Amino acid sequence: MSEVALALALALGSSKVKMGLATARATVSICGAAAAASPSSIAKPLHPRSHCHFLPTSLFSSFCFQKKSKLILQNSVQDTAGSKVSCSLLNVESVIDDDACELVSGEELSLEDGDDNVHAYLFKAVKNNNGIGLLLLSDVYGFEDSSTRDFAYRVACNGFNILLPDLFRGNPWTKDQPNTQFEQWITGHNPERIAKDITAWTEWLADEFMTEGVSRKLGIIGFCFGGGKVLEVLAQDQDACFGTGISFYGTRIDSLVASDVKVPVLFILGDNDPICAVSEIKNIQTTIDSGSKVVIFPGRGHGFAHRPESVEEDKDAEQAYVIMRDWIHEHLV
Repeated sequence: MSEVALALALALGSSKVKMGLATARATVSICGAAAAASPSSIAKPLHPRSHCHFLPTSLFSSFCFQKKSKLILQNSVQDTAGSKVSCSLLNVESVIDDDACELVSGEELSLEDGDDNVHAYLFKAVKNNNGIGLLLLSDVYGFEDSSTRDFAYRVACNGFNILLPDLFRGNPWTKDQPNTQFEQWITGHNPERIAKDITAWTEWLADEFMTEGVSRKLGIIGFCFGGGKVLEVLAQDQDACFGTGISFYGTRIDSLVASDVKVPVLFILGDNDPICAVSEIKNIQTTIDSGSKVVIFPGRGHGFAHRPESVEEDKDAEQAYVIMRDWIHEHLV
């Protein structure tokens, strides 16, 4: 099923809450394009590690590979008034060279939950690891989807540790399912159970990267369904584990929780997205404030940043990635 078809299916079930919002001016940017990355190559595997609060090491799958990429950011960012604004964009060619994309290790992890297990996948930079822990919440296609894992891999390639939990307990949406079944499928995934799983993996990330004094704060990233969950997680972050969030074209966002978010959030979306309206995101950003920002890509629809379907979308996806990475560096590193 195409992204547009799924977008329309999601739109049928999405709800919007009108809010009385402040009149403060939102930070909004309109973006251009960047160049593409080169393909990956395979390297030898590493030994898996184990933790006492996980299943035995024999139940982990572990691998290691290397990817080289080279990006050249060409266009400046503009706000809706047409004036140039700073987005801390780097000349990535001077930062990422053939040796900068380090070895990345991968581990399949599992937490026990009664008679069930909650799975996740962890990507780690093997060397020059900056110690920052990130949580990536997938779209409806789940944590095993190749596009989502490729994105997570790229993030780890830049020195991060990024955890990808299985939000749907082995039952993600699949592209061969008819749109008419979507609401029944999504209803079958209890929001409280999903929130519980996210909390469990957040605690694991905090224990793994914050208690060692390596990472001062965690970061959270989400696509589509996961992008909507970003705000809920940040609003309920009583222990202040997270230092920032990045929401890519979030759907089913509970706008009422926006006022409870205390950290800056970066929103990235296209202005041709049928299920993530620019106006709604701007209103939410204004409610959060705290240095939050909205970045809009003209002409782009849903999913362009992690599922580009054309050369033009691929260029914008590259720029969106760089903007996200710079935001993480600014707020966490």
